[in-house]
Amino acid sequence: MRKEEIEKAVNELLMKEFEIDEKEIRPAARLKDDLGLESLDFVDIAVMVKKRFGINVRGKDMLAVKTLGDVYDFLYSRAQGK
Repeated sequence: MRKEEIEKAVNELLMKEFEIDEKEIRPAARLKDDLGLESLDFVDIAVMVKKRFGINVRGKDMLAVKTLGDVYDFLYSRAQGK
């Protein structure tokens, strides 16, 4: 899976499920402060990631994820089996 595919899918998910404006979606966007995501939203994201990519995401995995770019990198790394 290419990183661009992951980025596109995550961006679409954020726009559709969380009604985040496309112009707010950028790698440097902080999940909580800029995009307004809350702790419970991360649970929803984990479920959607599992369905879409087959990647299991645990709560402790998300502790280091602060920006949208971190999400892309994390998912890409997991998709590559790292």
